[in-house]
Amino acid sequence: MIDVDEIMKLHAATVAAWHLDPILNDQTGFLELVCQQHIFNFELWHQEDIARSPEASDAEIAQVKRRIDKFNQQRNDAIEKLDDAITEMLRQLQVTPKAGARQNTETPGSTIDRLSIMALRLYHYEEQIERSDVDVSHLDKVGARIQMCREQQRDLGNGLQELLSDIFAGEKRHKTYRQMKMYNDASLNPYLYKQKKAVGVE
Repeated sequence: MIDVDEIMKLHAATVAAWHLDPILNDQTGFLELVCQQHIFNFELWHQEDIARSPEASDAEIAQVKRRIDKFNQQRNDAIEKLDDAITEMLRQLQVTPKAGARQNTETPGSTIDRLSIMALRLYHYEEQIERSDVDVSHLDKVGARIQMCREQQRDLGNGLQELLSDIFAGEKRHKTYRQMKMYNDASLNPYLYKQKKAVGVE
């Protein structure tokens, strides 16, 4: 059975470690997939910060935007891999949904993604508490948001553990939902395939 507390601890520990040392994924099994998906969110978070810097040139922002698109595609692919891995676990355990079993609108992989982002959000909010250049109102605002994030994190974690328990007991159905992003596909994004066609004509 997948342990959600273990996933949440991994998210928190790696966010802290990766701010001090190079990004490393030394996990195995399902947690290796969790960690890899978390890496893409970590990279995305910091690229988004760079994109909003008033000192960034138009050329730098364009480069960052391309990196954001790449990491976001990898992030979504990693969510699918998490759900595919759960499907494989169910197959190996010969778990089939019971008659009348219902299906959630959000998959476990998508919830793990949300928990990953919440771990990043909490880390960066908690950084704000350490600042010496802010006033009390800023600290009060940040403190209130941290409290809210922790509550949402608990709710997400509890909800995910319940969903996984139901899935592995056959009480809920599970399937991978394909993201099918179009913007990175040269055959589907009109700006890409029209450009390709124009180059071919020349």
